[in-house]
Parts: sequence; structure tokens; C-alpha cells
Amino acid sequence: MGESGDFMFLGSFYYTIDEKGRIIIPVKLRTDLGNEFIMSCDLDGCLCLYPKSSWNNIIGKYKQLPNVKTARTYLRFVLSSASACQLDKQGRLSINANLIEYAGIKKECVIMGVDDHLEIWGKERWNDFLTTNQADLVAMADELFYGTLDK
Repeated sequence: MGESGDFMFLGSFYYTIDEKGRIIIPVKLRTDLGNEFIMSCDLDGCLCLYPKSSWNNIIGKYKQLPNVKTARTYLRFVLSSASACQLDKQGRLSINANLIEYAGIKKECVIMGVDDHLEIWGKERWNDFLTTNQADLVAMADELFYGTLDK
């Protein structure tokens, strides 16, 4: 994580999507996101926004994957949903109807910083994700950081 080295996205922000499929990106996140960035579907059912530097790191890793069916299938999913984006003058991001549906965004959404990218979740889907995974967080931490966390 944090391979770009210049920034780390943090925090959660709750917004509503307007009738034209636009959401406001918080001012404190816009600078690190950059003027042009990449939006893509994520496997967990959310949308991801990557600054160009983070996206270039990901593409570098993708180019190292072997030319096997699983890699091709994965790349088709991720790259076919990716597109270059810009914010309008009010700091809003336009999201097309297919991506709104994919992310489960009804009216309310959550924008969160996750190290080198932002994630956009439908609020209900995010709450379901939290409910499903919260009980396992201690076990996840033990598995990932066994013996390295101060208690």
C-alpha cells in the first residue's frame, strides 16, 4: 500500500447523488486525486477512483500477469469498466447509470479514502459490508499482523 509515496487517502464522507448521477468529491481529496483520474469497478461492489500515478502502478502489475484465462478474465472485468474522468467546476463527478447500479447507489453514498485510491459505495451496501465483516476484524488483524501489533 502507499506505493505512490506522495499521499494517502483517508476518511469517510457521506453524500447524496443528484438526479443527473453526480456526486461531490470532498475538497480535501481533490488535490491528491488530480485533474484527470481513472474510475473503475471494484470486485467488492464499489467504484474506485485512482490518481494517474496509482493507476500506472496497477497497470504495471497487470502487465506482469501471465497470459492465462484467469488473468485475462480479471483484466477484462476491471479494464472494461475503467475510464478517464474529470471533475466539473463544482467538484462533482458524473457517474453513468450502469456504474451507479453496479455500486448499489440509490441516493446516499459513501466516499472513502483507502490508501492510494478512493472508493464510492452505495450507503446500504457499505453498511451491509460493515455488518458482515466487523466481527471478523480481530481475526483479520491477527492473520495479517500476527506478532507485530502493540496490544
